[in-house]
Amino acid sequence: MSSRHHPRRPVQHTTSKRIRAASFSVIVLLVLGTAGYLLLSAFTPRTPLPSANTIDISASMGGFSQDEIRVKAGVPITLRLTSVDNRYHTDGGGQHQWAVDELDVSVVAPPLGNNSVTFTPDTPGTYTFYCDICCGGRANPSMQGTLVVEA
Repeated sequence: MSSRHHPRRPVQHTTSKRIRAASFSVIVLLVLGTAGYLLLSAFTPRTPLPSANTIDISASMGGFSQDEIRVKAGVPITLRLTSVDNRYHTDGGGQHQWAVDELDVSVVAPPLGNNSVTFTPDTPGTYTFYCDICCGGRANPSMQGTLVVEA
């Protein structure tokens, strides 16, 4: 019987393999982490920060949170409409609208969500805003209000 003698590998060679494996692992983790961050940020909705001219109004089956809104003519405003109703409402599925025909403005908020529209009312006057998606539409007095554009 012959006995084979296995030569021992040099310690330096084993150490360099471990360093390469550790370096590779760190690079893989960095690449995967960066990819995950980029994917998450791409699919996360961004809510714009409110400006000084942001008007928040909520709508429910009971009506709007404000029945009168006052703004200055020539000043851009952002109207953020929030629906407090869920999708199980049979009339409109929880969506609500804020519209002013004379200003050609309309925004629809999804159930339990919000949506914004930015517009500049140039002509002073009194305008009717309404929701025509549910709740009896324009015929329902609680689903209407007045937008007053002041000079």
